Amino acid sequence: MKREKINIFYIIISIISLLTYLYFAGGVKAVNMAGSSAQLLVESKMSEADRAEFIYQRKKLAIKIILERYNSPMIGEEDTFIQTCRKYSLDCYLLPSIAGLESTFGRFIWPGSFNPFGWGRGYIMFSSWKEGIDKVGKGLRENYIDKNGLTTVDGIGIIYSESPTWAQRVNYFIDLMRKEEEKLSLISANFPVEL
Repeated sequence: MKREKINIFYIIISIISLLTYLYFAGGVKAVNMAGSSAQLLVESKMSEADRAEFIYQRKKLAIKIILERYNSPMIGEEDTFIQTCRKYSLDCYLLPSIAGLESTFGRFIWPGSFNPFGWGRGYIMFSSWKEGIDKVGKGLRENYIDKNGLTTVDGIGIIYSESPTWAQRVNYFIDLMRKEEEKLSLISANFPVEL
């Protein structure tokens, strides 16, 4: 039954994405380029801001799908993850992936801590998921990226965890979310599209 709901969800998202594409996409034309095959240029009526918002919506849905798959108590916080990644210029899948590794997406945490990230060895208490997501996002931006120049999961992992496999396991969840986003993508965010 759950699998049927997910399949119906994908069909609905696919139809909505296709209709959105058909509504916003303009004409298509081939450009003759010496030494290469024809390149298709898509004239889109979608502004850059709308295109960026469309991409964030796909990321939000990808996060939601993974949270639901793991029966996370953080279902409903997808907007918080997206707002935080935008606010602190983080990879939108970094925070949920750390939560996936550290607590199976919030399922195994200190009771009432709202700390799915293992932040402060898991003993730091937050008043809500939203506060925890925001504080950890801010901490990653200020103390890992800005202060120490750690811009990759591997770099962050050196300080974040004592485990030598931490980054690899966080990247596993990031890849899961990217694959879900790919499934939701019917159009390319990169124009022109080369055939």
